[in-house]
Amino acid sequence: MTTIVIEKSHEGAYKGFTCMGHAGFAKKGKPDILCSAVSALSIHTINGLEKVAGQDISVSTDESTGFMRCIINGTPLAATDTLMDAFVNSVKDLSDEYGEKFLQVKIQEVNDNA
Repeated sequence: MTTIVIEKSHEGAYKGFTCMGHAGFAKKGKPDILCSAVSALSIHTINGLEKVAGQDISVSTDESTGFMRCIINGTPLAATDTLMDAFVNSVKDLSDEYGEKFLQVKIQEVNDNA
């Protein structure tokens, strides 16, 4: 199962997101369309944050475990909120379509200094 944790401050500002695990939707040895969709949305969002919004971010990944972490440094810009809103809506739609057995999306409040 893939778990996506969206991090927001107490005030509702996006602080980042973490994707963990492999969905396990496809049969062993077959391409997993759900993992592919989550990866594409995550990478698209990271590229948009950095290259379109001009947001300072930090990213770490481990492809073997399905781990991807994006930290939004500093104050989120208006375009950052738009990109993150689109990401959250898209992954929630995937979770609704494929089921929480394969993809769970959680919103977590984090310390404003995190």
